[in-house]
Amino acid sequence: MGSKIIADALQFLKILRTLQDEGRDSCFYEDHIQILKVNGAKPLHYIYNGDRPVFICEKIAVLSGDEAPDVPDPDDEEMDESHSGDEMSQEARIEPGPQPLTLSKARQLLSWYTMSQNTAVPPAGSTPLLTPPAVNLAPLLPLWVRCDMADAAATAWLAAEPVCTGNKVSGVKLYSVTCKGSTVDKGTFITLDELKQEHKKRHHQSSVVSRGSAQYSLFGSTVVENTTIQSQSSVTADFRWNNVESILEAPPLSSMATLNIRVSSGDMRSPMFQMFKELEFLQVGILADGLRTGETEWMEPLDGRSAVDLTREYLDGRSATEKVKVDSAVEASIFTNLMERGDLDFVEQLWVRMRKSVTSYQDVRDCLKLVIQALQYGDIKPWIHRDSSSSLSKLILQSYHHQMDLVSLSGLTPVHMLLEMGLDKMRKDYINYLIGQELTTLNHLSYFLNTEVDLQEQVIRLRKLHHLLEIMVTCSSFLGLPYDRLFLLTQSCLQYYKTCSYDEDHEFKLPIKPALISHFYQK
Repeated sequence: MGSKIIADALQFLKILRTLQDEGRDSCFYEDHIQILKVNGAKPLHYIYNGDRPVFICEKIAVLSGDEAPDVPDPDDEEMDESHSGDEMSQEARIEPGPQPLTLSKARQLLSWYTMSQNTAVPPAGSTPLLTPPAVNLAPLLPLWVRCDMADAAATAWLAAEPVCTGNKVSGVKLYSVTCKGSTVDKGTFITLDELKQEHKKRHHQSSVVSRGSAQYSLFGSTVVENTTIQSQSSVTADFRWNNVESILEAPPLSSMATLNIRVSSGDMRSPMFQMFKELEFLQVGILADGLRTGETEWMEPLDGRSAVDLTREYLDGRSATEKVKVDSAVEASIFTNLMERGDLDFVEQLWVRMRKSVTSYQDVRDCLKLVIQALQYGDIKPWIHRDSSSSLSKLILQSYHHQMDLVSLSGLTPVHMLLEMGLDKMRKDYINYLIGQELTTLNHLSYFLNTEVDLQEQVIRLRKLHHLLEIMVTCSSFLGLPYDRLFLLTQSCLQYYKTCSYDEDHEFKLPIKPALISHFYQK
């Protein structure tokens, strides 16, 4: 019996040692246990404050319609222990989330782990009772076992960590984490004074300083009628304060607060959604497939009429007074206040019509051909903004003096011209908002408005500017931040994107007074 226990302990030790030494992140043990090697600061941040990796033992996620994955033999060096989802049946559905082990199994694993640290037990790979313990190996990483909380104490974790003297293991420190679950009755909690007294008893300190911290989610995924609307955007608020007065107290107005802002473009709740669709057409529909590969994947038209008919109607003056309308999916009053301009010039209005109706390269070519012919024959004398930089705008300026350059609408030239029209129009849209809201100046926007760089770089910088506006609009519309905070955040975003690549996962930090957001959490 004793030799069987030692053999099991050595087998378990061998698996842990292999996982630790060979640089892998996970392996399987027996037929239902997986062992992960992870950074201790991530899954156990609020329990274990170590800064080195740890082992986590948990149950393999249950597979429906299939058996558990084969457990590799640790003695077979040719066996690949990394299993991808592609190797399993595609019909198998894995139950999400980590699965706990029973308390008895957790205790067994910890007993093997503890026994393996005993210097009287021969090292892994040797024959028990025949090989002296003279091998100098690095101590094992701490082991944390996820438990099912089925016992009376509701044990959530059991753990063991070697205690070392120099390079030798002199003992093992055991951890037990219990959890009674969530509650809304603060009366069941230990009081702050009782907690301080307990701390003094354990650590033999004469005084205790209390500090509080809290994090609130202000914006992100929402639940509507039992349906979760997922969002990649999130705004959280971190609070730090001293002199805590009670357990689970709300952050006082004197605390230090920081907003963590991460916004992804394309959220349908955003007033910027229609601008995102316009940018998507410009970037994906024209640039990515058009100029880079020579093949364009056209999006579904938003207008049922043909692009050529719309352009001809526009040139004939039948829609000259037609106001460019906002998509009904966005509330007009919100969108008008944010982005809509009343000074769209000829080229910008032509872009709006073509963007909603072109479905092929031929459409683009035919529309531009109609416009250029009308300019050559003097049928139209359109007005344009003085600072317009597109090729079509330059042709219009030349038409004023009857000295137009010859333009060959062959190859990628039509797509190139349409892209320039969109870039010009959208840059002015963004400037209109930022300058109108007094969030920055033209000098600070010069990097994003530079037309001397190639078109692909111009699109990248336009995406950065769009992301900046997504952040501003989110913080203004949904959080109601005041002007001074929006101004500071704008400068932070502009400075970041002048030197860094486009990154929707970047989290912007904004110091803020708790009073400005207290209505979100003091309910």
